[in-house]
Amino acid sequence: MAFPGATALTVLDVYDWVAADGLRGGSAHVHLASTEGYLVLSGQGRLQTLGARGYLESELCPGDCLWFTPGIIHRLVNEGGLRLLVIMQNAGLPEAGDAVLTFPPEILADAAAYLRAAAIPAADGPQEAAALRRRDLAIEGYLALRDRVAASGPGALEEFFAAALRLVSRRVPLWRDAWRAGPLEVATLTGSQLDQIAGGATGHLAAGRLWRIGRPAGPRSYGMCGMLTRYDAAAVSP
Repeated sequence: MAFPGATALTVLDVYDWVAADGLRGGSAHVHLASTEGYLVLSGQGRLQTLGARGYLESELCPGDCLWFTPGIIHRLVNEGGLRLLVIMQNAGLPEAGDAVLTFPPEILADAAAYLRAAAIPAADGPQEAAALRRRDLAIEGYLALRDRVAASGPGALEEFFAAALRLVSRRVPLWRDAWRAGPLEVATLTGSQLDQIAGGATGHLAAGRLWRIGRPAGPRSYGMCGMLTRYDAAAVSP
């Protein structure tokens, strides 16, 4: 059963690893077809973004809520205990690769090299070292891309966007299937409920239920920006 609105919930403890520019935090990346939202649960930090308005920084404090649409390249900076509730649109798409890391251009141009650089080994492998290497490589490309935007304006992002599309375009049929089975199905269900309300039918109200997703018992996983505690919508119970 999909979480309401075909969204996904994750608690994110942002990495406190120091990057090449002296800041602590996660990997810079972009989503291609999903909006992402952050609710700050605790700690302090910043969100650095590259987009149509160039380079921006947004302060993150407990209680702050912000979100961004596809095409906003983003990097989380951890200035002390930064923990977020991440709300992701189109559950199923991000999990199927709707994100591209800001690796240097030579890696973005080679699909096999990109996959190697982005991979995290299985649980019995050196996961932390791989996640750190991935983060450092993404920051290397991000800092160079930010310099190009500062020098030439937001148009400098087009080359990166084109490379990102080349990397993932073959996945679109699978993404479309996930979209039909998730977001579109949920929206269609709402339309059916509106039809029932207009017609005076109470069937969907009589069938209302309460669901619960238990606290995840498994270990946290290494994400792009930090350690992830995933609330699995497939694990709901009445």
